[in-house]
Amino acid sequence: MDCTPNSLQGKSIIVTGAAQGIGRAIARLALDLGAQVTAVDLNAEALAELRLACGDAPLLTLAGSVADAEFAAHAVREAVARFGAVHGLVNNAGVTRPAMIEKMTAQAWQQVIDVHLTGSFHFLQAAGRHMLERARAGDATGGAIVNISSDAGRRGTIGQINYGAAKSGVLGLTMCAAREWGKYAIRVNTVGFGVVETPMTETIRSDKFRDTYLAQIPLGRWAAPEEVARPVCFLLSDAGSYVTGQHLSVNGGYTIGL
Repeated sequence: MDCTPNSLQGKSIIVTGAAQGIGRAIARLALDLGAQVTAVDLNAEALAELRLACGDAPLLTLAGSVADAEFAAHAVREAVARFGAVHGLVNNAGVTRPAMIEKMTAQAWQQVIDVHLTGSFHFLQAAGRHMLERARAGDATGGAIVNISSDAGRRGTIGQINYGAAKSGVLGLTMCAAREWGKYAIRVNTVGFGVVETPMTETIRSDKFRDTYLAQIPLGRWAAPEEVARPVCFLLSDAGSYVTGQHLSVNGGYTIGL
């Protein structure tokens, strides 16, 4: 028996948006911690590269859109067929379509809402149904769901009202699901990131905005994908067994408060 507190040995975890950036780092760390991982992404080519990089690790890759409810149900079924169950989910998939409020198109609004908010709901619902079925059949192992939010969802953001609204909505998903499913030992939490070194944050990290943002971060630097993956895996593990309905900010101190 593995007694390491944050071990994921024997756990089957689904990670959306897993082919690059933060999602890829979470998937790789989960594998290193002993998990069986189902990596979901829209980019089939990037998933193939991940599969190659992971060698013979217990990794299942599935290409599709998180905004498709049928695909979410399919992903859970495939994970169960391959690994026997789903014990954890990380709702990480995301896109950006920036524009100032008065210039934002309905399409740009909807695309971001569909991926971040509706997509998170589809996968939370599909994975939750499976976890509930196991619990009602007498399986007491429960499950752990981590929804990825952002500072934009807690304090707002300029030029991304679609993203900020979606990420704020993710906090609501977490709180409602945590209340409904706690009695089944299904824990649901949110991790909100600040500026992580990924392609999605290239504009913020550019010379034009760099100093302004760094001045607001007490740790004085950007986060690496590998280090923000660690608290996510903590919440998936038994080390987080009494944590649910919480919003953990992983942002170098960009937001500080009670």
